[in-house]
This record gives sequence, C-alpha cells and structure tokens, in this order.
Amino acid sequence: MKLAVVVQRYGQAINGGAELHARYIAEHLARHAEVEVLTTCAADYVTWRNELPPGVEDVNGVRVRRFRVKHERDPRLFGRRSNRVFEQPHSLGDELDWLDAEGPTSPALIDHLGRNGGHYDHCLFFSYRYYHAYHGVRATAPRAVLVPTAERDAAIGLTMFQPIFRGVRALMYNSHEERTMIQAVSGNHDVPGVVVGIGSEVSRNPQPARFRQKYNIRGLFAVYVGRIDENKGCPELFAFFQGYLRDSPGKLSLVLIGDSRLPVPDHPRIRHLGFLDDTDKFDAMAAADLLVVPSYFESLSMVALEAWALGRPVLANGKCDVLKGQCIRSNAGLYYETYSEFLETLRAIEGNRWLSATLGRNGRQFFREHYDWPVIERKYLDMFERLSHEPPGKPMDPLPGWLERRRQNLPAANEVVARLPKGPALSLSSRDRARDDPERVEGPKGVVSRPVATATGQPGRSRSAGEDRDRLSSRDSRRGSQGRRGFGRSRRGGGPSR
Repeated sequence: MKLAVVVQRYGQAINGGAELHARYIAEHLARHAEVEVLTTCAADYVTWRNELPPGVEDVNGVRVRRFRVKHERDPRLFGRRSNRVFEQPHSLGDELDWLDAEGPTSPALIDHLGRNGGHYDHCLFFSYRYYHAYHGVRATAPRAVLVPTAERDAAIGLTMFQPIFRGVRALMYNSHEERTMIQAVSGNHDVPGVVVGIGSEVSRNPQPARFRQKYNIRGLFAVYVGRIDENKGCPELFAFFQGYLRDSPGKLSLVLIGDSRLPVPDHPRIRHLGFLDDTDKFDAMAAADLLVVPSYFESLSMVALEAWALGRPVLANGKCDVLKGQCIRSNAGLYYETYSEFLETLRAIEGNRWLSATLGRNGRQFFREHYDWPVIERKYLDMFERLSHEPPGKPMDPLPGWLERRRQNLPAANEVVARLPKGPALSLSSRDRARDDPERVEGPKGVVSRPVATATGQPGRSRSAGEDRDRLSSRDSRRGSQGRRGFGRSRRGGGPSR
C-alpha cells in the first residue's frame, strides 16, 4: 500500500498541532505502508515564506517532497478578505480569494497531485481549511481521505468547504464534537468516518526532579504548554491566574512552556521558560500539579492527552466544546467558563489530593484505552481496508462556472456558525454508534453519558464558593465513596464509569 500524507508544513522543527499530528501519523503508518509526505517549503505559519529547499529529503525515515509557495501572506489583504466572507454576504469567488490569501498557495503541489495522484492508494489530507487540502482533495477525490482538524471558528461556515466534506472517500475525525459540527454544516452523514484522534510520543520515564532542579522550580505549579498567543486563550488565562494570586491563599505558580507572541505578566509566580525539547516538556508535565488548557478553539488537545498519559489532571476552558467533551468522557479533568469557576476548580484540584489523584488515574486509563499508538494505527488501517472493498461514493460536486462564482448569494460565515449545534457531543446517532468510536461509552438506550466535570456541578447552574468547598470537604471525608458529579469518579474493573 502506498500513501501520500499532504500537509501545509512538515519537519522535526515544526511543532504546530496539525503539522505535528501529520508527522506522527506519517511516521507510524510508515511501519505498515510506503509513505510519502507532500508539503510546502514554508516553515512559518504566519508568512508562509519559502525557507526550506524544494525537492526530496528524508525526515525520520519518511520520504518528504517539498513544493514552493507562490506568494507570502499579506496580512492586510487577508484581513480584508476575512472580514468580507466572515461578516458579509458574499460570493464563492470571494471565498476562493480568501483561500488564496490565507495560503500557503502552492500550485506546484496541486499539479503534482493531479499528475501523480493515481500512484497512491490513498491520499491523506490534513487541515481542511488550507489551499493544499481544498484543491488537493478535488484533484484526487476517489483517493482522498481527510483529517479535517476543524475548530468552531468562522472558517467552518464557509460554503466552499461543504462539497469537500461530502466528496472525500472518508474522514478521520479528532473528536465527537468535530464530527457533529461537520455533519451539521455539510450533511455528510453518509461519508465513511470514524473518531480517531492522535497518539503522542510520551516519555515512558519522565524525571520530575530533573526538571525542578534544572529550572529551579519549587513548590506547587500549574503548567501551560503551547503557543502563547491570543488564539489560544492566553490573555484570559493571564487575567484569571492573576486573579487567583490576588483572591486566593493558594500556593500554585504558573509555568508557561512555548514560544510567546504576547507579553507575559511580570510576576514572581508566573514563569515563562520558552520552547523546550520533548524531554524537558514531559519532565515539566510530570512535575506539574495540573495542566491548564485555556483555548476557545480546538479540534483535539494533544497536550491534554499527554497530561493524561502522565497521570496529571487537566483544567480546561469549558467554552470550547471539544475540551469540555474530552473532560466529560475521560472523567479526568474539570472545566470552567467564568473567572469564579476557574478559581474554584483550580482550588479544588490544588486542595483535594484525592480528587487530583483520581482525575490523574482516570486520564491515564483513558489515554491507554483510546490513544495508545496501536489503537490509532489500527483505526487508520481498518479504514483503508474498508475503502479498498467499497466503491466510491457520490462524485465531488464540480466548481461552478465563472458567472455563478460571482453571485453574491452566500451568507456570512459567522451567521452559519451561529446556527450550528453547541455543546459537547454526549449522545450519538444510531449510525455513529454502529461505527468504531474510540471514546464511546454507552449508557441506557445507547446514550453516551458521563458525570459532568465542573465545579458548578451542572452546566449553567451557579453555586457559591462556600457551597463548593463544603461539598469538597464532605466528599473528602468519604474517600471510599464514588462522590458527586464532576469530581473524578473512579472507573471500576478497567472499564468506563457510567
């Protein structure tokens, strides 16, 4: 079997979410098939500047073929075109212009797929919203398998992507929430698809003490791992954590790992260590008391999975449906939507060691059951096997002609997104239940169900801080009991809690 993995950037030094996701998948599928990566010469996701040489090279034993980007991104042009398609009625031509402005625009890559796509059994495209995926899927539709990595942002509301979601051979989703969202916006329920997610190269022997000694970190701390920028919710994290330092007698510090595009608050209990290699990163996560994931937009949080693999609890932004769903299904994290909820959930994990340990144990089990590499690899191989025995579905809708592309008849993307279903995907259709879902937990009548992991006990219901502390202290006195909703009920007998 010969596979093409097509992604916007690729390399060991490129550690973005979708790009790292693609590299992990390419390297693991290379154990089972002949894999070639098709990508651009860009290294920076903001400019798409050609920084790497075109041609073929070997990266960790995988053949990588690079193609030049036609032009760098013009931020002002991209901003104007984004405002046009996200906020105003517009045409399909406007959306195609937006795609070109977003980049990385590489006609050479698409030409290669058009000429040579038939040489591959399957072409695996990462990240639906970029030029290479949109035009590459159209060039190789009978062989195209899409890993959409879609988030609930304005791009998912663009009409141009709906035929893509309906016309590929299959989709490999990151989460139940991503699948629900894409099915709602495109009506692609009949396209083969499975929730897979991604594994991680988590260290089997992290050394927490080594990290503390190397970076002179003492005491309790929460860790943030990832790009430090506005899109990842970092300004709100800074504001909320400074509120915790002001309003709470707690002893936690905040340690930040990753390159920063924002000023980091100047406070002795907020430490920015910059980018760390994997050894130091996993040592840091193992040493931390919890991981904080403040992002509003995720298709899957790899760092949350890594924290759970290391037995650490997670505190996540509940306004992100995917993060909220992960916390609920895993029973391994708490979530917040307001400052008061952030404060109380942080206090809960800090002050209740039984709770923290139980969340960590649940997370480790959740990772092993659903995200160990043998599980991930098998889901891809099973899908390829299925496609080899099934005829292609409906053909891809062709692009309309020049005149039709210029009709101003498409709604603003933000209006489309506003109408999509919200919240974690806790119940599945009968069609989806019949498929192989890595996180599925069936309760009465097949409804996916887990305790809600939030300090407020029930979504949308507020409760006083004193009430939360009373419940925690009462529950702590009943250490052997199963506890109430949202505070890490242990799984029994190796199976999921219900």
